[in-house]
Amino acid sequence: MAFSLRCIHSSLRILDKLGVGHMGVRSFYLYAPEPFHPLADTYPQKKTAEEAVQVIQSGHKVFIHGAAATPLPLIEAMCDHGMNSRLKNVELIHLHTEGAGRYNNPEFQGIFRSNSLFLAANSRSAVSEGRADSTPIFLYEIPLLFRLKKIELDVALISVTPPDKHGFCSLGPSVDCTRAAIQNAKYIIGVANKHLPRTIGDGMIHQSHLDAIVDCDFLIPELSISKPSQEEKKIGRLIADNLVEDGATLQMGIGSIPNAVLAELRDHKDLGVHSEMFSDGVVDLVENGNITNALKNVQTGNIISTFAIGTKRLYEFMDDNPFVEMCDVSFTNSTAVICQNPKVTAINSCIEVDLGGQVCADSIGERIYSGFGGQIDFISGAALSLDGRGKPIIAMTSSTKRGESKIVNMLKTGSGVVTTRAHVHYIVTEYGIAYLFGKNLRQRAFELIKIAHPEHRERLEKEAYERMRCMPSPY
Repeated sequence: MAFSLRCIHSSLRILDKLGVGHMGVRSFYLYAPEPFHPLADTYPQKKTAEEAVQVIQSGHKVFIHGAAATPLPLIEAMCDHGMNSRLKNVELIHLHTEGAGRYNNPEFQGIFRSNSLFLAANSRSAVSEGRADSTPIFLYEIPLLFRLKKIELDVALISVTPPDKHGFCSLGPSVDCTRAAIQNAKYIIGVANKHLPRTIGDGMIHQSHLDAIVDCDFLIPELSISKPSQEEKKIGRLIADNLVEDGATLQMGIGSIPNAVLAELRDHKDLGVHSEMFSDGVVDLVENGNITNALKNVQTGNIISTFAIGTKRLYEFMDDNPFVEMCDVSFTNSTAVICQNPKVTAINSCIEVDLGGQVCADSIGERIYSGFGGQIDFISGAALSLDGRGKPIIAMTSSTKRGESKIVNMLKTGSGVVTTRAHVHYIVTEYGIAYLFGKNLRQRAFELIKIAHPEHRERLEKEAYERMRCMPSPY
């Protein structure tokens, strides 16, 4: 049997050299989709980026690795190939990608159509102008799209670390749904980059699973978080002082408010991290001894995440660090897993909240801004904590930079609801904490108006009365 497999693999490599390729030839009998499993006598072809992307054809579905692991040289080569070869109707499937997102430019209409499972800034205009798509989906369910063949991937463009002495590469700072993508794509192109941090966990892939490997060293995207405003600092202090307990398991999104919370936790003890993502603020708490992961029930002793993006300091912290484990998003964001940890404290942000507690986090009216991500995964996981001490938190400043209230009587026309009013527990602004769990609509309106900006409270109270035919009340 081993001899037969070697013969098959050798034959496939010969076909590759002849330019025939072996896309679609893989089957259960000659290909193990588990990327950790080395395939006998199988090696990736060394190619340039321009050579590797020639495999992409009209009508293909192409997965693109995202966040800090965005394979920028492969994207550029793919765009040139698409234009020069006059490709048509290539669908690009991805989460948030870094870089210019050239494939979204108007001149590529009809060649590429981006399908964002979570929008980045480089896709917003294309989506709003009808040249690209956005798919609403919970983050933990995205791997099912590939595993159930709802989306059949022809090609995957990924970033990896250079193979080690055993032939293993790492997906670096972004495992997320990429592991499921490479398990199901017919052809995998990896750009090997020495600047990518080698991470431990589910992101290991043996080089034998790569069909082509492109050696290209480039600095990976960094994301610097701006300093929190005074309002954000107040929010951070409110959450840290009132809602985060010693021994809590933290989940936080990215941005100034999560960083403001982390900055206020330097007196807390035995914190743990089980999150869909993390950034530089976590490094400070590890070095200060606040984060130990000692009390977690799932993967005790490790920071668990599925992707990370930040500065070079963060990537150096992650590199070859057994304290950090990057996992498949279907594990990190599973409610059944999340709820097992102690005092799960989920800190997420949003765009606006209505007086009934509906949370819009992915759109500004009809304009899609981001995506569902993992907000509801962790809001639910925290709410269902087996120890009964979980805290699902939505945090935001009370008003926009233009002075518009983020607490509104009704969401803007076209706005989507990410966290429903039945899921919401804590809403926090710089003016306080509103606890909505178990409260009726009249009580919810009262609590939310209390933490709205003072300039908007009278108007909100009038609008609430007109809507409910009674006054907001704590009783």
